[in-house]
Amino acid sequence: MSEVRTLAEQAREAAVGLAITSTGERNSALVAMADALLVREAEILAANAADMDAARAKGEPAGILDRLELTSPRVRAISDALKAVSLLSDPLGEVVAGHTLPNGIELTQVRVPLGVVAMIYEARPNVTADAAGLCIKTGNAVILRGGSLAVNSNLTMARVLAEAAEAAGLPTHSVQAVQSTEHAAAAELMSLHGLIDVLIPRGGAGLIKSCVENSKVPVIETGTGNCHIYIHQDADLAMAQRIVINAKCQRPSVCNAAESLLVDEAVYREALPSILAELQSRGVVLCADDKVRALDGVSGVEIATDDDWGTEYHDLKMSVKVVSGLSEAIDHINAYGTKHSEAIITDDYAATRRFLHEVDAAAVYVNASTRFTDGEVFGLGAEIGISTQKLHARGPMGLEALTSTKHLLMGTGQIRE
Repeated sequence: MSEVRTLAEQAREAAVGLAITSTGERNSALVAMADALLVREAEILAANAADMDAARAKGEPAGILDRLELTSPRVRAISDALKAVSLLSDPLGEVVAGHTLPNGIELTQVRVPLGVVAMIYEARPNVTADAAGLCIKTGNAVILRGGSLAVNSNLTMARVLAEAAEAAGLPTHSVQAVQSTEHAAAAELMSLHGLIDVLIPRGGAGLIKSCVENSKVPVIETGTGNCHIYIHQDADLAMAQRIVINAKCQRPSVCNAAESLLVDEAVYREALPSILAELQSRGVVLCADDKVRALDGVSGVEIATDDDWGTEYHDLKMSVKVVSGLSEAIDHINAYGTKHSEAIITDDYAATRRFLHEVDAAAVYVNASTRFTDGEVFGLGAEIGISTQKLHARGPMGLEALTSTKHLLMGTGQIRE
């Protein structure tokens, strides 16, 4: 039997036991898992150092290295996030709806675990802990398959978490990691319909596209983040500059960083020179349309191609375009965005309402940075991903997104005629 199928069968067995554990048992395990990360921090950091050395040797860009790197403060933050999850309300058993049928049967709809969750992800070791923690909290067994760049970090962290969970009394194999980073292992995970209940890919566009198109297991699509900031003609330009700089530069490697700047033609001559100069002073490479490049005082700006409008850079690069007004801005965003996070800067109420209503994205902002699209910021605790689809879950996915529901019916002898 292959490694992947063995893990899936073990996870299926563990899921049965996890589903009947108490809230207290799962919370205690989460605290034990969090503590184990700190106790074995040196082991985790040593594994991550090996991954970082290999990534640097391959010439990986700064954005990827930032996502890959673990430090002592980052390990502590991951540990704190697990403890924060332990303090969240348990969704299992929550009554979603209920009523009495005309025939007297009492119907109650309650939250239950999904069962076995498989995660396929790339150079983000923190996903190992976030996924494990959220799945344990919701009574799901989890199979983790990280990418080759973070193989040592992911396997070490998964081993630490699995051993702590088992020592705390949870079923063996509640948390497992696929050793192989070969594509065949991911492909096999996608094929195990009936053993795995849901597959969640978290990474670049290629990974997500592969899972959506090839998986026989139901997929929750977590999208890439080609996020836009649109400066409307009635924007506070000082506010707009602060928001653009934050959304692009605060942490450019993450999915909620802004990748494209749209500016109304009524204000672009006034707004752009200062914004572009500050972006360039922070190392941002700019590509833009001809109107932007022709501005007095603007230099060193590349010509934007059609590909640039649709690219998630994960780096200090940004596309810039002048638009004729709100309608063109909305059309451009809906054409090139990835339905993740989009923002308008404006003091106009009517423009605000149109943007909120017409832009198709999981999170739509007015006068705020896109960087806030995050499960913890939204009050969900650690997130397992940000869904850009429209079925079951959308936006940052916390605990409820990892549950299904069951209908419980209590009768007194009713039969159907």
